[in-house]
Amino acid sequence: MNDTASTLNHVTSKDGTTIAFDRLGDGPAVVLVSGGSVDRMSNAGVAALLASDFTVFNYDRRGRGPSGDTPPYAIEREIEDIEAVIAAAGGSAFLYGSSSGAALALAAAEQLPGEITKLALWEPPYILDPSARPPADQVEQYTTMLAEGRRGDAAQYFMEKVVKMPPEFVAGARTQPWWAATEALAHTLPYDATIMGDYSLPVDRAKAVTIPTIVLDGGASFGFMGPTADALAKVLPRGERRTLAGQEHNIDPNVLVPALKEFFAV
Repeated sequence: MNDTASTLNHVTSKDGTTIAFDRLGDGPAVVLVSGGSVDRMSNAGVAALLASDFTVFNYDRRGRGPSGDTPPYAIEREIEDIEAVIAAAGGSAFLYGSSSGAALALAAAEQLPGEITKLALWEPPYILDPSARPPADQVEQYTTMLAEGRRGDAAQYFMEKVVKMPPEFVAGARTQPWWAATEALAHTLPYDATIMGDYSLPVDRAKAVTIPTIVLDGGASFGFMGPTADALAKVLPRGERRTLAGQEHNIDPNVLVPALKEFFAV
């Protein structure tokens, strides 16, 4: 019998930070990792649909939602957060990561062998063309803007210089109902920038991840995502590839979840 009711739970990470997560469903454990400029609610639809077959742990990364945050930031602390959630799941789990959260999930899979048994990555935004990558001083830019209290400018910088949204979209973003939530998460933008580094493909890391891994992209997404997914899948020892036709970066859970269920099927 599956229980799809969501219940907020908490675990304590290695450095004492409280990490909050929703637990849904019943079955093999799956942990969901959100991307940049969003919280766990970005994966709520995925969690709800996966809960028919799995126990889903949809957690808020540090600095987001009801999760805590302990400076200084380091990727290693985020990996410890994932490890704490996996411990709550019984010590091993499948892992799904979206966008820069997919890059974090890949790093976690390298560092937590035996704890992560399968890995699914939705459009990790590595960029093969060096000339197309975001500014190299992205972290410093965020740090300056945030120190000056310019959270909105930091969020706009992310849209303009990193995601490279159309100018007309960026121009109207601050008037949208969702802008307040985006601005509220601005302090986490340097976290994801740190995770992505110079946005080059992490070949050595990928080669070290020997568990079954699927790299997914959308057929209507940013043009670089397909070649990136191809290149990453080729260097993963047990990598496979799948393109979901017609899907943009903001994936429809009703399209994504069947692919995840097929991959995670025991």
